Amino acid sequence: MPHLMGDFKISDRLMRYSDFIPRFYNLCRSYGFEAGKIMPSRAFCSDESQGFPIILITKHFGTFPFNHGRVGGIVATGRHGPHAHHGQDLAIIQASHVGYDSEKDRFGIYRRLQTEDRIQGPACGKIQGVLSWYRKEYAFARENIAFSHLNGNDVVVIDNQLLDPNRDAGLFPHIEALIDMEPGARPEPLTIFSTSKAFPVNRAFKSRLPAEAWKGGIREPIGDALTADLFHFKRPISNAPEGRDQLELNLSYTMPQIVTAQHPELTAAQTNTQIEFDRTYRSIIKEREYGGKNLAFISGINIDVSPREGQAFPLTKFVPWAAYIQTRNGWSAILEQKKLFIDLSAQSLENENQIDLEDAIRRMKERPALKIAP
Repeated sequence: MPHLMGDFKISDRLMRYSDFIPRFYNLCRSYGFEAGKIMPSRAFCSDESQGFPIILITKHFGTFPFNHGRVGGIVATGRHGPHAHHGQDLAIIQASHVGYDSEKDRFGIYRRLQTEDRIQGPACGKIQGVLSWYRKEYAFARENIAFSHLNGNDVVVIDNQLLDPNRDAGLFPHIEALIDMEPGARPEPLTIFSTSKAFPVNRAFKSRLPAEAWKGGIREPIGDALTADLFHFKRPISNAPEGRDQLELNLSYTMPQIVTAQHPELTAAQTNTQIEFDRTYRSIIKEREYGGKNLAFISGINIDVSPREGQAFPLTKFVPWAAYIQTRNGWSAILEQKKLFIDLSAQSLENENQIDLEDAIRRMKERPALKIAP
């Protein structure tokens, strides 16, 4: 994705969560974080598929993580202060998540075993919900921008709705990239139909299309040839910080690239993770309560591999994107993806400070009952 997604690698950056969490814990310890004094925090979506990572965080950091997240993997930056008060040293893990069906090699789908028919559906309903309107607009344009050969001319036929520049919302084609016209001039149709108009096709764009696109009297929909550089979206979105539209606001900047991607949900999760790291990093360095403390903030993607029969949890994998580290003596650094992955991979998978959750539960059950008086 231009200007945003290009440097985000996935295939050679994956880690099982059971490897990532002990490595991240040991990375924190390597910067002087004290065992038993680290308060982890997670900014995950609320889906049950995120439960296994939370269990692993609890196991390795020795405490249930603070909740720093909103639906869709948005960081609640207003919770920085309370988080800072809950630990001597601090760690934050932010992750958007995306489902993955290993049998069909498909992203965006997740099998929920607790449903009646173990249905496959969206992994992140929030991302799916945000994308829905844009996908419908894109699907309409794919079918209602077409090519044909009329009266001796190769033409592009565009639906009248797509030609209306006064709409409040919708997909807006870059007309000058599709139609052969003088810069700044008003496009003049060669033929006017009841619900569309035909224009001479832009010569540069025509060269990108196969010869069979030009069939006399037959309209050939643009389909996959409607690439991200040929349109933009417009839609009213609230810009209230961390409001109900924060996820959509994050994704709106690159929505043409998202809806035309091979895996739109994955691309959306990547985009949101990148923007949330940048946005949260800037809030952290301004947060007075974090001053003079050890802090590690890491962002990435949780890939929820759909569980199969007999599995209690998904096989969750983590793709790190970037991290910000600061120490109480004033040192700080941003670790970009390549270095972050190398540094994490260099950490031991062993954690001598991890807790035995079953033993901890057993000990609580065996404690004598306490009387709590009003």
